[in-house]
Amino acid sequence: MSGSDVTRKGVEGERPGRDALTGDAAGRRRRRRGRGERSMVPDAEFSSYYGRPILKKPTWRALDIAGYLYLGGLAGSSSLLAAGAQATGRPELARVAKLGATGAISLSLAALVHDLGRPARFMNMLRVFKPTSPMSVGSWLLSGYAPLTMAAAASDVAGRYRLVGSAATAGAAVLGPAVVTYTAVLISDTAVPSWHEGHRQMPYVFAGSGATAAAGLALAAAPIAQTGPARRMAVLGAALELGVFQLMKRRMGLAAEPLEQGRPHLMLRTAEALTAGGAVLAALSGRRRDRALAAVAGAALLTGSAALRFGLFHAGVASAEDPKYTVVPQRERLEARERGQEA
Repeated sequence: MSGSDVTRKGVEGERPGRDALTGDAAGRRRRRRGRGERSMVPDAEFSSYYGRPILKKPTWRALDIAGYLYLGGLAGSSSLLAAGAQATGRPELARVAKLGATGAISLSLAALVHDLGRPARFMNMLRVFKPTSPMSVGSWLLSGYAPLTMAAAASDVAGRYRLVGSAATAGAAVLGPAVVTYTAVLISDTAVPSWHEGHRQMPYVFAGSGATAAAGLALAAAPIAQTGPARRMAVLGAALELGVFQLMKRRMGLAAEPLEQGRPHLMLRTAEALTAGGAVLAALSGRRRDRALAAVAGAALLTGSAALRFGLFHAGVASAEDPKYTVVPQRERLEARERGQEA
């Protein structure tokens, strides 16, 4: 036998045994095997590819980015509350909300720039507008929203340029919902399993969380007589946040597991307890006209909203570190697709 006797279909002139099929014949034989046969190759363990992880975990600083997510929600919801308070003749509540929105968005931008490393990197994101990029859309959104909140707050504190201040308040309220929820789209539009798998419900969770944070700030700082809209926002925001969060976990499948383990689990359970308790105390403070009770409710709501963002952040990092949260859902989707084709 020479080297030329060996072809892609095996060795010419030789008839291999049943256990020694090669080439195309072996491929056809494998395809004819039934699904009930036991594989002779052990299942692969979840590890890494040549010593490297499947996903590169997020390198964002937790304090910067989780704080950026939290403060953006607080700012956007405060702008909505400020517009409602101004329209219903609650000037003290409107002032607290305007100042809160200005302070929160300023700190949010500072956290973002600090994570980027230098301000020029944020300015570079404004060179183009890319609708398919949440980061590009968010950068332009913040660039338009932040000046409006500052103009609204400055006009209110100075007591001058009322018309300009009213227009700025209305403009900030229009952009507020997008500021609250676009960060959910930003983190969901990644390969991080515990963020991406919740992409359908995450914006609603962030909307509810932002509402509770804004209501908490108003309850803690505004006169009790004017906090009626804040109390209602606290109850509705808590119901939206807690209800959709439970729905999200059920629909995430395996990717929800990091939310139930370790530090993320502790943070998220704390967030649920503080948010639910804060909403109850907010409702009670309105009935009793108790300023101290309103302040406690406000602190609980603010802390609960922050704990939710930090818990989700750390859960996402944990899911990126473990290959099974990437591999198992992919296999399940492939198997479901194959079953659908066979049917």
